[in-house]
Amino acid sequence: MTDKRFLTPAEALNATVENGRRVLTQSLARTVLLSLLAGFYIAFGAQLATVVTQDAAVHVGQGIARFLGGSVFSVGLMLVVICGAELFTGNSLLTVALLHGEITWVKMLENWGVVLLGNLAGSLFFAWLMVESRLWENGAVGDQAVRIAAAKCAIPFGAALIRGILCNWLVCLAVLMATAARDVGGKMLACYVPIMTFVTSGFEHSVANMYFIPTGLLVAGARGTAEPGLSWGAFMGNVVPVTIGNVIGGVIFVAIAYWFIHLKKEGKQA
Repeated sequence: MTDKRFLTPAEALNATVENGRRVLTQSLARTVLLSLLAGFYIAFGAQLATVVTQDAAVHVGQGIARFLGGSVFSVGLMLVVICGAELFTGNSLLTVALLHGEITWVKMLENWGVVLLGNLAGSLFFAWLMVESRLWENGAVGDQAVRIAAAKCAIPFGAALIRGILCNWLVCLAVLMATAARDVGGKMLACYVPIMTFVTSGFEHSVANMYFIPTGLLVAGARGTAEPGLSWGAFMGNVVPVTIGNVIGGVIFVAIAYWFIHLKKEGKQA
């Protein structure tokens, strides 16, 4: 008899419910530290994507360049899932535990608030570290960092909202698939495919943008140049709709949908 290599969707949902119970006993300090780590880990992937895509389009074309950027960006979620961290977008799946009657609205929203702020702090600190490292002076890395930030700030509110929905739909599917996987290789593949898909497609991730846009702003500031449309106000104008969209995508299209399919009849509130 061989060991089971993966969980069924229903079993993965039950594991998600069990994991969601952590918010009942997890200390604030632990949540803060884990959320800071998630900000760092997503920033590692974002920084790697910036380096890889700095001149790739010239050699392989725009589509393949985006595919390469998405492929390496996925390392961020791999670190979050395998090493352990609290990522705001992935924590949309706490809604499964809420609907199943295992946690309360207060506990879930408290976790979301702390984790979102922790992810932001981690992303901003990592952006500062990268700018102070002066690695952006190598090749066209700095130019690419500014281009990425400016492009994100130029996205209209409605488009940013929809791209946020589509992004976290895939991110939460990646987390659910990684929960179903029983070994490290399986978890890495589960993270890779959906994350590569969302980045290559051009969808928007709130925590990634908490690194991308501040980095572009800091690089432009270090150069003493002003990029049209790139400002801290524009940063908030991107992050707000993307965050709302991320919540909608993760909660409605993954958490609620799969809870209804697999767990509704079993729930305490059913």
